Amino acid sequence: MFSFLGQLGSTIMAPLYWVTSLILSGFHTVFGSLLGPDSGWSWVLAIVGLTLVIRAALIPLFVKQIKSSRNMQLLQPKVKELQKKYGHDRERLAQETMKLYKDTGTNPFASCMPILLQMPIFLALFRLIDQAAKGTAKGVLTDAQVESLQTAEIFGARISASFTKADGNVNVQILAAVLVLAMTATTFLTQRQLMSKNMPADAMTGQYAQQQKMLLYVLPVVFAVGGIAFPIGVLFYWTTSNLWTMGQQFYVIRNNPAPGTPAAKAKQERDAAKRLRKGLPDPATPLETTLPATPATPATPAAPEAPRRQQPKKQTRSQRKKQIPASGKNTQRNPRPADGTPDEGDEPGRNTA
Repeated sequence: MFSFLGQLGSTIMAPLYWVTSLILSGFHTVFGSLLGPDSGWSWVLAIVGLTLVIRAALIPLFVKQIKSSRNMQLLQPKVKELQKKYGHDRERLAQETMKLYKDTGTNPFASCMPILLQMPIFLALFRLIDQAAKGTAKGVLTDAQVESLQTAEIFGARISASFTKADGNVNVQILAAVLVLAMTATTFLTQRQLMSKNMPADAMTGQYAQQQKMLLYVLPVVFAVGGIAFPIGVLFYWTTSNLWTMGQQFYVIRNNPAPGTPAAKAKQERDAAKRLRKGLPDPATPLETTLPATPATPATPAAPEAPRRQQPKKQTRSQRKKQIPASGKNTQRNPRPADGTPDEGDEPGRNTA
């Protein structure tokens, strides 16, 4: 069973050995022509070149990681609401949380992808240098290159040696210890940079924040403990990779910070100072306050209002009869009714006989 797994691992790692050794050999040919093929610096610079090529190839993945990490931060208030609502039902809470991630296109594991994808390459380089130290060639490395890598020194320390396999060489132990500390410090500072500048206040509490804080202290310890067994060449690779990550993350946080974070506030202040130097208006200022005042247009006089038509007053029948115009008709008062009933227009008490 174990032999089968070993053969499977060798089959999977064979292409990585080939690619890693090809890039490493190419850079060594370039730097070896300038510094000498057996120079330790030519091999160190070749390892640095290999690191830059790998990290440049992972830039699209890093962009996805940044977006996913930002979404995770911004979703923390909603995750807290789900925890309050479904805290008594863990299964329902997990379902609703994953549904929230799916609806917003967030992958909670994206932040680990760059490290996971680097691990096979890291293991291939580790095995490449470790086997070279034992005189075994991997990938496209020639026997002459393996012998050169095996004996190459920098600051009096062989780059194929490690802190645990220094064979009493103090220079190896000192250089390995310095690189382990540098690798640990860059890992810690990179993670702290993300938490202190590019995480909103709401994201600093909760399960996600606890995971980030745990990684802040756990990962450096893991690298420090494991780093003493890495060859010096591998330590150069990992430290260079951490420096790349730190610079790349600094650029993203400075120019495209997450909303509501200290980095976003700092960017607003820099943008405001830049506009002030150029004499540009503040976009938060209303447009009419930045434009010159225009003279008021005189108001057009209103047209005179047409007179209202007066409604006729209510009149009695006798009053209407009195107002009949004289046009050949009888203008005399109408005689009283035959029954002697007084007209409603007659004055009371007047003799109408």
